[in-house]
Amino acid sequence: MATHGANDIINDIFNKTKEEINKLMPVTIMIIGKTGIGKSTLINNVFRENLAETGVGRPVTQRLRKITKSGIPLCIYDTKGLELKEEIQEEIINEINGKIDELYLNQDEKEYIHAIWYCINANSNRIEESEIELINSLAAKVPVILVLTQSYGESALEFKKVIEEMNLNVRGVQTVLAQPFKITKDITIPSYGLKELVGKTYEILPEAVKKSFNNAQKVDIERKVREARVWSTSYIAGSFGAGFTPIPFSDAAILVPMQVGMLAHITAIFGVSLDKSLISGIVASIGGSGGATFLGRYIVSNLLKLIPGVGTVAGGMISGSTASILTTALAFSYIEVMSKVAEAEYQGKSYDNEQIAKMMKELYEENISKEKN
Repeated sequence: MATHGANDIINDIFNKTKEEINKLMPVTIMIIGKTGIGKSTLINNVFRENLAETGVGRPVTQRLRKITKSGIPLCIYDTKGLELKEEIQEEIINEINGKIDELYLNQDEKEYIHAIWYCINANSNRIEESEIELINSLAAKVPVILVLTQSYGESALEFKKVIEEMNLNVRGVQTVLAQPFKITKDITIPSYGLKELVGKTYEILPEAVKKSFNNAQKVDIERKVREARVWSTSYIAGSFGAGFTPIPFSDAAILVPMQVGMLAHITAIFGVSLDKSLISGIVASIGGSGGATFLGRYIVSNLLKLIPGVGTVAGGMISGSTASILTTALAFSYIEVMSKVAEAEYQGKSYDNEQIAKMMKELYEENISKEKN
């Protein structure tokens, strides 16, 4: 059987990752609130790639804008003008309700509004009667989370308490400070509340779009890690169960497409920027370069010695349990590397290929050691 070269594997993972992302049903969130309360800041600090700045904003009504960006399975409807006089507010409310009803009447689940973040400046210490009516009417159609933006100081906490005592028809009230707030030269209040907002939103979303939301958000990397671990564990159990047919040693490269698919799926979960040089570093750390097989025969021949007594190589056969150990170690190592790459990327930093290759190799050998015990 012909083996995959390193470049083939890099292209396979790259292309299959794009396929995995394209399969995701976009999650749609409507963000409602007055101008100047920090909606764009909130969007850019929750979602990757500064979506409010770099996404494509297309007006769908006079005061409703649709924001999307290629490669991110997310759609945001952003509103403006709620601070205007009453007759204008009524127009805006009609536009919002009209858009929600229109999307549901189309009966296309891909276009539904899945959640609403209704934003109020926490330090305004007031919620208008018209807003209460709007929130309750919207919540009858779509799950609503009330987001108290720019929350700092005792007054914000007091305001939250007042809001909670109103028993509005919302799925949660969350105080947030989307970015650090500088009080003086030496005193800065750190950002907070975003991870909790992501968690509350995730819980109210339909199952069909939870993966999309997890891909798009950049706040809770641990949530991405948990999803990737759960998925890879079930994948490995399904692909390499106890009844897995032993593989002829000479055909060990049959594992390659399975493992390529697995790595592509994990990459899609983390939602890091697709970069062939990143994938190249991973490939080089395990399978080498210059046409060496990424996994399959290369892995078996080079790393089987790390798991003496596990699996059967006698007679030139590789058992399902051996394949499972190798693949589990690969999955968990890759997840750890992706979490570090994602964290660095969201902070505007990066690892070079050499660092990634070293990290992956060390984690892989460490995880194989764990799996054999």
